[in-house]
Order: sequence, then structure tokens, then C-alpha cells
Amino acid sequence: MPVLILTAVLIVVAVAVGSWLQFTERQAADTVHTVGSSAADRVDVEAVVQSVDAAGRELVLRVWVTPRGTLGEADGAAPVADLSLQTSGATLSDLEFAAHERLATRDVRVALTGGSISDYPFDTYDTDIAFRAQLGGEQVPVRMLFSNNDTLFSASAQPASSRQEAVVALGLARSGSLLVFAGFMMVVMWALAASVLIGAWYLTTSREGLVWPGLAWMAATLFALAAFRNTAPGTPPIGCVLDWFAFLWAETVIALCLITVVITGVTKAVRQDAAPS
Repeated sequence: MPVLILTAVLIVVAVAVGSWLQFTERQAADTVHTVGSSAADRVDVEAVVQSVDAAGRELVLRVWVTPRGTLGEADGAAPVADLSLQTSGATLSDLEFAAHERLATRDVRVALTGGSISDYPFDTYDTDIAFRAQLGGEQVPVRMLFSNNDTLFSASAQPASSRQEAVVALGLARSGSLLVFAGFMMVVMWALAASVLIGAWYLTTSREGLVWPGLAWMAATLFALAAFRNTAPGTPPIGCVLDWFAFLWAETVIALCLITVVITGVTKAVRQDAAPS
């Protein structure tokens, strides 16, 4: 009964902590950062991070443009004149919209600086996102509404002071849930390696020869660990922190244990066969 009560308490605590972590991460993902002018006649730019390609060092930003006040018509569905939306140097293209034509969402690619995917899951990246609008050849105020939809990354946006431009300094880091999962993977890898090491010590110190079920379990663990590593979210490359902290060493330990058990088992079996009956 005490064991059951303790188990129930641990389950409740784990669920409570998990619910709190999920709620805080959801709140952070739903946060909308507002930067730029609050003038009545302005251009609103909703910029949402759709995905981050850490290997390619760029992100996809979905942009929705809405002219407000006298700058738009049909409730902001179209600009009253040709609208040009100039972006920062990190953004790979500017946006052009014709006068009196319905505005549609655009996807633009933004280059990332700093960090390296080889630091996975502790890699971080930086970039600047800026929008400057010209309507009919004249500069107009801009307000940017920035948010993040990539669940594998958490974003921090620091606004920069500007009169009519909207500028944010963006920082990207792996999300809390990904860090927890990656840490869990490393713990599991070392636990499996330790289990195989203990099993190998028992088999090599016993008088038995080749124990085929034990060998099958070790070989299965060796290959299952590689498949388990490939389930890491974000497809990290070989040689990242995850590998050097756990995976490569765990695989080495398991492989050496398997080889040692085979050599020891064969040696014992040959001695038993050679011993006089």
C-alpha cells in the first residue's frame, strides 16, 4: 500500500509539472510582439515564423500586409496606391503590391546568423527583421505584429527604436519541450549502456559459455539505440552535442561489451569441450 500511494503521488506531481510546463510554453508561443508606429494611417505587417531550417540557416516568415486608415480601401484589403515593403538585409526579398489589388500573404526567407546546428540541442540563432513601407513613392508608418508558430523553437523579440520603420532583433533557441526530450534521450542512452555493461560483467564472470538470449538482447540494443537516436526532433546531424554527450559513447560501450561477451563465451565453450569427460 505505501508503494502504491507513493507511485500515485509521483504520477500526480509529474502530470502537474508537465501541465504547467505545457501551459507556459503555449503562452509563450501565443505571444504577439507589437513593434512600430501606432498612427491611424499606417501599414500593419503580421509576421509569423512558420518554420526554422537550422541546417540551412534560414527561417520562413509568413507576411500579411494590411493598410490602415486612408492608406487602404475595402477595410484594408487593398492599398490605394502602389505599396512597396522593404525588408532588412537578412531577408532575401522585398515585397511589392499593386494599387487597388487584393493583398495576399507572402512567404519570405530570412537568413540566420550565429550558432551552429552541431550544438544541438543547445544551438541558438539571431537575426534582424525590419519592414519599411512606401506608398505611392512616399514613406509611411509601419507597425509589425510578430509571432512564432514553430514548435521546435522559442523566439525572443527585442524591438529597436525607429520612427516609421518596424524593427526587431530576433533570438531563436530550442523549445523547452525539445530540450526535455533531448535530455531524456541522453539519459536513456546511458541507462541502456549501463544495463548492457552490467549484463556483460555477469556473463563474463559466470561459468556459462555463449548465452544466445543475452547476445541477442545486446545486439538488439546496439541497433535499437541508433533508431532511437534518429527520432530526435529537428533531424540533428551526426556529430552534434547529443552524439558526443551520449549516443556515440553508449554505442561504443554496447559494442565493446558484445564483443567481449562473445570472445569470453567462445573461450569458455572451447575449454569445456576440450576438458576430459
